[in-house]
Amino acid sequence: MSAGKEALTYAQAGVDIDAGNALVERIKPAAKATNRPGVMAGLGGFGALFDLKAAGYSDPVLVAATDGVGTKLRIAIDTGMVDTIGIDLVAMCVNDLVCQGAEPLFFLDYFASGKLDTDAAATIIEGIAAGCKGSGAALIGGETAEMPGMYAAGDFDLAGFAVGAMERGQSLPAGVAEGDVLLGLASDGVHSNGYSLVRAIVERAGLGWDDPAPFAPDLSLGEALLAPTRLYVQPALAAIHSGGVHGLAHITGGGLTENLPRVLPDGLGAEVDLSSWTLPDIFAWLAAEGRIEISEILKTFNAGIGMVLVVDKDQAETLQAVLTGAGEAVSRLGHVVAGTGVRYTGTLA
Repeated sequence: MSAGKEALTYAQAGVDIDAGNALVERIKPAAKATNRPGVMAGLGGFGALFDLKAAGYSDPVLVAATDGVGTKLRIAIDTGMVDTIGIDLVAMCVNDLVCQGAEPLFFLDYFASGKLDTDAAATIIEGIAAGCKGSGAALIGGETAEMPGMYAAGDFDLAGFAVGAMERGQSLPAGVAEGDVLLGLASDGVHSNGYSLVRAIVERAGLGWDDPAPFAPDLSLGEALLAPTRLYVQPALAAIHSGGVHGLAHITGGGLTENLPRVLPDGLGAEVDLSSWTLPDIFAWLAAEGRIEISEILKTFNAGIGMVLVVDKDQAETLQAVLTGAGEAVSRLGHVVAGTGVRYTGTLA
């Protein structure tokens, strides 16, 4: 040891191991509440175990997805409203999994900050647990990284990792054909993409997060824009199990214009009637304030439709009833046609 120099500790360098351990203990009840068949151990190990046989699978194929929340985090950080951002994290992953026909089984999170705020971190992870519970996935592990010098004071970042399964031979999309019907499920707002544009529009409008939302005056602008991404897993699985679902498209970055073609085979496109649903007020305001063309709205935001199911035309009415019964607002958007890409008809009002 160099003479005359004070001995340093990890805590003095900015990393508080005790705070990290305290956080793990605090979130254990929230994680335990997400337990489901297949979970083999609680938090705290070097890895998490999951028993596919105990989950009811005989010949499973695993499906994995990872995502983040994007610059929506900036609004959560600036407002201090972090209780639902974890739901966004889960939804962005599990909504993708179900598009492959998979049931989400478990979830892991990565939470990174410059200085660990145990209360804020616990609130965020409790939101992650709520998202897991709402989608039938177990929160079985994660990582909390405290990295001084990497993040500004109060800033943090999130990433999520979801794993699901299906029985072999049941993956989607499959059997998509000309004439199939497109059923759109309503979104709960902007969800978790396009926020760089949203923030630019808000800045140009001269508004603060505490100001009343122009499109929802009973809420602050921050509250309205932080409405969490809708979890479509349970209704989508109910529809899949009913039969007749040929594909699903999670409408995130790229909107309907870019995401619908991802589930259509070569030689087939989609015809979408824009008058089949009403553009939510939040998107109408963004379009007007940002002077954004509707074509740009449709390939940047979800525009009010967060998930699309491609279904057999003979089972469309039955599946619409299943989805409505599961609490979804369903619009019959159009159908699959010969061609490529998405062709729009009608007017989105």
